[in-house]
Amino acid sequence: MTPLESANIRGIVFDLDGTLYVNRAFADTIQDAAVTYVADLLGIKQAQACQLMTDTRSRLSEQSGVLQTLSAVCCELGGNIVDLHRCFVENLQPEGYLQRDERIIGLVKRLSQHFSLHIYTNNNRALATRIINRLGLEGLFQNIFAIDDAWRAKPDEQTLTDILAKTGLAPAEALFVGDRYDVDLRLPEQYGCPVYLSQTVEQLLRLEDLLTGRGVPVKS
Repeated sequence: MTPLESANIRGIVFDLDGTLYVNRAFADTIQDAAVTYVADLLGIKQAQACQLMTDTRSRLSEQSGVLQTLSAVCCELGGNIVDLHRCFVENLQPEGYLQRDERIIGLVKRLSQHFSLHIYTNNNRALATRIINRLGLEGLFQNIFAIDDAWRAKPDEQTLTDILAKTGLAPAEALFVGDRYDVDLRLPEQYGCPVYLSQTVEQLLRLEDLLTGRGVPVKS
């Protein structure tokens, strides 16, 4: 991975969960909701569903050579993305876990002065909107591309080409930022997009300096 190799970046496409915020407790509740969904689907105990999902993710990842998403695991076990995300909407409460971080709000506001900003998430639009609002980032993104736009989970070639078309960005102009290389960044990089792996708040905050170091006038 060679992040930020392009000096012609005009737009930034952020992943949401695990990228614009990092919260292990909320991530665990997402996993727990998926386990409950699979347990109810198959009529088994939650402990059995959890182990089955772990084994299935390992098997699929080994077969494909890339990390598999929660959506892929649930679909492999006979579920579907629509019902999984209906379960998420009904059961997840991001407001009880997430807090505003003024450092991230300031970063995104400064970046928005120089770049078009977008979100591309495997979350559904209803939850993504609630999360963005809770983080204090509402109104800072020109587009939110969510899984329920076409019910196609990342990584997805058709969705990626649609995003580039709708944002008007050439691959070399679109920086993709995410916390999972296989899911968020591998495909954009193959298309010629610069990419940046960010798995902590500190790594996300470094993005500004990295862009500045490339001669991009970010800081006000």
